[in-house]
Amino acid sequence: MNDPEVTSFIEDGFVKVEGAFPREIAAECRRVMWPDTGCDPDDRSTWTKPVVRLFHYAQEPFRIAANTPALHSAFDTLVGPGRWVPRPGLGTVPVRFPSEEDPGDDGWHVESSFEGDDPADFMSWRTNVESKGRALLLLFLFSDVGENDAPTRIRTGSHLDVAPILEPAGEAGLPFMELARRAEAATEHRPVVHATGRAGDVYLVHPFVVHAAQPHRGTEPRFMAQPPLHPAEPLTLHRPDGTYSPVEQAIRQALGR
Repeated sequence: MNDPEVTSFIEDGFVKVEGAFPREIAAECRRVMWPDTGCDPDDRSTWTKPVVRLFHYAQEPFRIAANTPALHSAFDTLVGPGRWVPRPGLGTVPVRFPSEEDPGDDGWHVESSFEGDDPADFMSWRTNVESKGRALLLLFLFSDVGENDAPTRIRTGSHLDVAPILEPAGEAGLPFMELARRAEAATEHRPVVHATGRAGDVYLVHPFVVHAAQPHRGTEPRFMAQPPLHPAEPLTLHRPDGTYSPVEQAIRQALGR
């Protein structure tokens, strides 16, 4: 990853790694996932839901996709060597199907990263200014994604507005819905880009970026995993030696440090 890409990540909140894993591996992963959707890839009459959520894939093609040299190098650059945990596989795969039905999950939000009062209630999960529990949000494209294929919407530079919202909440942070509400309002002025690309591309996204799903207006299902990259050590905004990662630099910049 070159210096302009790192600068773009700090300012915009994301960077796209094209061909981060082989298209052949993406096809193998789709073959594993299709039966779990409950749908027939050759029978569109079975595509009855706008979105089907799949979880927890640790088979070999998923491990390969998550751990290519290109991705490991990018993780080292953005998070820091030794500061992130290799992924054993990939999970949380929302498969979006062409549909006129409202998917019901397309609101603007920031990903939560640690448990709240009720671990079983996702809405109680929280995010704090040091991004406890999450170093990056990763978007793995397992199918080609065009403008009509429900690409994830990203508010460019929105992470710089979110950090000041989180700072007064301290270590406890804010719960999912409260942060979503405040972050949506604070980032309405930000330009929107779509996470389009080819199977095998991966978006590396700052954990504070405001993003959203959208309805599928295309013709073929969209397969995309959206796991976190976990930190091996806590992110920190106070390093005596000044060796801040780009993820940390972006937060510090947002806070005027």
